[in-house]
Amino acid sequence: MSTQRHHPSLRERLARRRERHLQRSRAYRAVFVVAGAVVTLAGAAMLALPGPAFVVIPIGLTMLAMEFSWAERWLESVLAKAEAAQRGAANASPVQKALGIGAAVLGIAAFVTAAILWDIPLVPLV
Repeated sequence: MSTQRHHPSLRERLARRRERHLQRSRAYRAVFVVAGAVVTLAGAAMLALPGPAFVVIPIGLTMLAMEFSWAERWLESVLAKAEAAQRGAANASPVQKALGIGAAVLGIAAFVTAAILWDIPLVPLV
């Protein structure tokens, strides 16, 4: 006899968390919204700055989705695009993978060359 466990979808888990979240005080929820906005904005900044933007943005959107339906829609869109990108990377041809690796190597080489030529410190000095 096979017992299959139901694994709730992201939408179901988010709905359960939202129910619990909405029972909290207004002050807690306000602080949570501000924290979610800060995390989301930090993730957006990481698109241009070094950092794990594609991890941080969904975390911030998840926090905001506790209060706002627009954030939940954005989160679903971001996660759908991430899944599509993951499938695309998995299905990339060997030539595409080699070009991607080559581009990364050239980017690192350009950074190292610029750091040496322009005397850019790799570790911030106080």
